[in-house]
Amino acid sequence: MRLEDLRYFVAVAEEGHVGRAAQRLGVSQPALTKGVQRLEQGMDVALFERGPKGMALTRIGSVFFERARHLCVGLDEAVQEVNDIHLGSIGTIRVGTSPLFADRLVSETFARLLRQRPGAKAQVVLGLNDTLLASLRRGELELSVNALDDTEPDDLDQLPLFNDQLCVCLREGHPLLQRRSLKLRDLVDVGWALPGPEVLARRRLEARLAEHGMPLPRVVVGLNNSVTLAPSVLRDSDLLGVMSRFSLSTPAGQGLAALPMADATWPRRVGIVTRRGVNLSPLVLRFMELLQERSAEFARG
Repeated sequence: MRLEDLRYFVAVAEEGHVGRAAQRLGVSQPALTKGVQRLEQGMDVALFERGPKGMALTRIGSVFFERARHLCVGLDEAVQEVNDIHLGSIGTIRVGTSPLFADRLVSETFARLLRQRPGAKAQVVLGLNDTLLASLRRGELELSVNALDDTEPDDLDQLPLFNDQLCVCLREGHPLLQRRSLKLRDLVDVGWALPGPEVLARRRLEARLAEHGMPLPRVVVGLNNSVTLAPSVLRDSDLLGVMSRFSLSTPAGQGLAALPMADATWPRRVGIVTRRGVNLSPLVLRFMELLQERSAEFARG
C-alpha cells in the first residue's frame, strides 16, 4: 500500500469529487484516480460508489476512511515533531477556543508557557463548540477550550476548568428591565440574536423554553459561528441573546445586562476537551496544567 494512495483516498472521501480532491492536493486527476483504483485493487474491495455527481463512500469505505484519516493525521504530526526537533523547536500546540476565552484564558496561559518553554509555538483556531469539536475529532486540533456538554461524548475526554453561568441578556435600558414582575412567558414574542441550533448555548435556551411549554425562540439574527458580533447586535437593538457571566464581565459585555429572572439563567462548565485514547505531547500536557492554574485564579477572583 502506497502512502500517497492513502492520501488520495482521504482527499476524495472528504471532497466527494475527484476534480476537487486533485486540485486540493495539486496532482492530476488521472494520477489521483489511478491511486484510488490501486488502493481498491490491493484491498480487493470497492471503497467508492461512482456516480455522475461525484464519489460516495461505500459502507466499507466509510469504515476505512475513519482509520485512514487518523493515520494520515498521525503521520503528519510525527513529521512535524521531527522537523521541530531538527530545527531546535520543542513543538507546536494546536488549540481551538471560543473567542470568549481567547484573551483572558488561552492567550494569557500561552504567554506563561512561553516563559517556561521559549521554543514553543501555537496555532489557535477560534470558533463555537460545534465547529471546534468537529475539528478536534478530525485530528486538526489537539485540544479545545470551550463549554462542556453535560454528558461526556464516548470519543472525547472532558477536563473541567471552572464553573460559569449562561444567562439571557439584553441592552441596558431595555423595556423589559422596567417591568416589576417578569416571567419567562413574557419572552414569547421577543426577537432573538442566536448562534446556530447545534451550539450548546442555544440548545440550553430551547430546552428551558420547552420545559415551560413555550415555542422555539424567534430568531431574527442568526449568528452562526460569530460570537463577537452578538454584543454589538444586542447593544443596538431590542433583541435578546444568550451570553455567559464570564463574557459579561469582559469589555464585550459593556452596555449589556443579564435578565433578572431565575428561569433565564443556567449553570455550565468550561473546560478542556481532547480526543480519547490519543497520546498528548509533554508540551500540550504542560499547557493544560497552566490552563488549570489560570482557571483557579478566576475562581479566587
